[in-house]
Amino acid sequence: MIKSTNPAAVTLRSVTFVAFVAFWLMCASLAWAEPAADSEIVVPAHVQQGALVYARVPPDSRVTYDGRRLDVTDYGTVVFGIGRDASGNARLHVAPPRAAERVVDVEIRPRDWPIERVNGVPPKTVSPPPDIARRIAREQRKVTAARASTTHGLGFAEHFIWPVRGRISGRFGNQRVYNGTPGSAHSGMDIAVSKGTPVKAPAAGTVVLAEPDMYLTGGTILIDHGYGVGSNFLHLSKLDVAVGDTVTQGDIIGEVGATGRATGPHLHWGMTWFSTRIDPLLVLKRGS
Repeated sequence: MIKSTNPAAVTLRSVTFVAFVAFWLMCASLAWAEPAADSEIVVPAHVQQGALVYARVPPDSRVTYDGRRLDVTDYGTVVFGIGRDASGNARLHVAPPRAAERVVDVEIRPRDWPIERVNGVPPKTVSPPPDIARRIAREQRKVTAARASTTHGLGFAEHFIWPVRGRISGRFGNQRVYNGTPGSAHSGMDIAVSKGTPVKAPAAGTVVLAEPDMYLTGGTILIDHGYGVGSNFLHLSKLDVAVGDTVTQGDIIGEVGATGRATGPHLHWGMTWFSTRIDPLLVLKRGS
């Protein structure tokens, strides 16, 4: 026997089913986009110009800063640099997995930049002739290329140590005047020690540049500490590493000298986050 179907009852059941599915999907989507807890995103409220900034986010988050996507470690650490002349706020966009994007601002606090007068520099290194200027440009392109890429090494997360111990004879960021001619701001920290003093790697990393005779910087070593963080060591009299070498914290990488544009033996230790120059002294203070 064939039973007849009530069209009104079928329509009611269909509407009820569709409404149930829609409600379930809405609940699922809300759970999928649940906002990240504040405790999962840890960023300093303020930093100084020239700082290397460490932050914590949920692993697998998508993080961008200043138009660059930041790599996140497996345990949720990100790092980025604040330039010498940066001002206002550093703005991070953090999109945790399965959560809504958050915008986090970090206040950038200004610093006082005194003038440093450096006399006794060889005149040809202050105002080089055209052929030397071309050489300097070639060497600078080589340095820029070495800084353009990075590894996922975790040396950047170590508490950095001093590569040598001595008097700080030049500070990061100070305006430099060479033999009375204004130059660019000092890009690192000078440590006055005697020639031949062993230089230690301040943190683990990979050697990405090792040049014994660059015009301005003399014996030069660049180490990539991972995630865009690098160190450069200038005016060396001896290099004990080569490109591709892996170093651990405390390894001897070379010896102090007075090569390139230098008035006496000292180590210039500079740090960068990709092309952004940062202050090694602030990085050391984090460790202490």
